[in-house]
Amino acid sequence: MTASPATHHEWTSARLPNLAGKTIIITGANSGIGLETARAFAAHDAHVVLAVRDETKGQTAAASIGGSTELRSLDLADLSSVREFAAGWQGDIHLLINNAGVLTPPFGHTRDGFELQFGTNHLGHFALTNLLLPRITGRVVTVASNAHRTGLIDFEDLNWATRRYRRGAAYSQSKLANLLFTFELQRHLERSGSRVIATAAHPGMTATNLGSSSQHVGLDTAAWFANHFFAQDSVSGAAPTLFAATEPIPGGSYAGPGNRREMAGPPRLVGRTKSASDPLTATRLWATSEVLTGVSYPL
Repeated sequence: MTASPATHHEWTSARLPNLAGKTIIITGANSGIGLETARAFAAHDAHVVLAVRDETKGQTAAASIGGSTELRSLDLADLSSVREFAAGWQGDIHLLINNAGVLTPPFGHTRDGFELQFGTNHLGHFALTNLLLPRITGRVVTVASNAHRTGLIDFEDLNWATRRYRRGAAYSQSKLANLLFTFELQRHLERSGSRVIATAAHPGMTATNLGSSSQHVGLDTAAWFANHFFAQDSVSGAAPTLFAATEPIPGGSYAGPGNRREMAGPPRLVGRTKSASDPLTATRLWATSEVLTGVSYPL
């Protein structure tokens, strides 16, 4: 895939278009790159909906943004919450930013019994996207990770019921699922003649509080060291999401930082592993996700 001229090395959020009259939903917008994504969109006159699990933190975040914002409750680890959010929505959605996620927490389950990272990072967003899709007019952007490169979709044990649980491997599985979801969603959209497109982005190494869910002394120490000495800030980490949401790029595109082996720098189009765009795996994951969530493609 060839990068568009807009992947110039000086790309910043100043290149965002005016978004007056557009509604943008961002999951997990109360902190980190989600908050900075919301702040950038609001600064360009969009109406930004912060879809968050912790409403108290969401209120604080919304107050810090300015512009036109709205707070709505959403717990991606609870499919009943996802359904309630979607059922309560009225009006068009220009952009859906699937940003929320958990990173290497202790072994646990969502309310519906799925392994926490796969259930939250992939299945929650899968259900949310398909339930909202009839109202989406622009793009669906899903935040993935370079961790997808070591990911493996184990269809025989997606929920780590029989394998020894490995936090990093579970996270990588969920991030590979994010890219396969984007790939297959784009194929569905094209087949149904929709003008909506699906893209993905990753933030590189960015200083956020995502790793706070790990509750693991060694992992937390490593995250603190990386955040303080190597990571870029959340404003820079949000740039690939903004790029994937607004630049004239093809459906299925994947954006990330352009420097230091995609760890930092201005955004551009980046590559992914062959397994992240394998049509057979993507089709199987989609079908499996429909069964697990009870949600199907609506167009």
